[in-house]
Amino acid sequence: MAQSSPNISCGNCPIRHNAVCAECDKDELAALEAAKSYRSFAAGEPLAVSGEALTHFSSIVSGCASMSRTLEDGRRQTVGLLLPSDFIGRPGRATAAYDVVALSDTVVCRFERRTFDGLVRDTPHIATRLLTMTLDELDAARDWAVVLGRMTAREKVAAFLVSLIRRRAAATGQGEPAGDVAVALPLSREAMSDHLGLTIETTSRQITAMKKDGLIQAINTRAFRIPSFEALALIAGEDDDGGPIA
Repeated sequence: MAQSSPNISCGNCPIRHNAVCAECDKDELAALEAAKSYRSFAAGEPLAVSGEALTHFSSIVSGCASMSRTLEDGRRQTVGLLLPSDFIGRPGRATAAYDVVALSDTVVCRFERRTFDGLVRDTPHIATRLLTMTLDELDAARDWAVVLGRMTAREKVAAFLVSLIRRRAAATGQGEPAGDVAVALPLSREAMSDHLGLTIETTSRQITAMKKDGLIQAINTRAFRIPSFEALALIAGEDDDGGPIA
């Protein structure tokens, strides 16, 4: 069951410079501070249910969640992985478009939907930042369509790790990753497999093969060291300029 979380000052918020509030000035932050609340969700709990009323919009502060759509016959397709600073909800829409489920213990910063709709209308910096995040999400969705539709199992696992490393680096202001890097998986091997459209056995085999080839090294069951980010990116189908191989 979702529970309230201790309040966090906007000035000390770990996602302050990447979330929907990233471009807000002092007065705008004060308005957000007055409107926000926090909720905690345990792994497996729904943050939103497709087709049901969405009373709050949220930014993930910590943890990880999946965004998926379930068909009438029970088949489910994961369409997104939500990490800290990612936004849940769409201004002007009263119902959730997708199922959003916590993959780990997750904390969100949330705003009552009608209140946030008003903030978007009255606060240009929020509207501009939300548009930028939406366009970034569209680009990511297009890239992921290529991963799911055209890549081999090995390429999918490599692309997932590359994407995760890049998103973590961007969230901490580190820029483009290079050389020896580490990555912690925010989700289980099973959830990762579901996200990639693979069986857990296939995912495990690919990780074992990549370890054998020296592309990754296990730190523990949920973390890896990547000796060469560039080599992993090549496996993921990128050239040395950081883009997909033509």
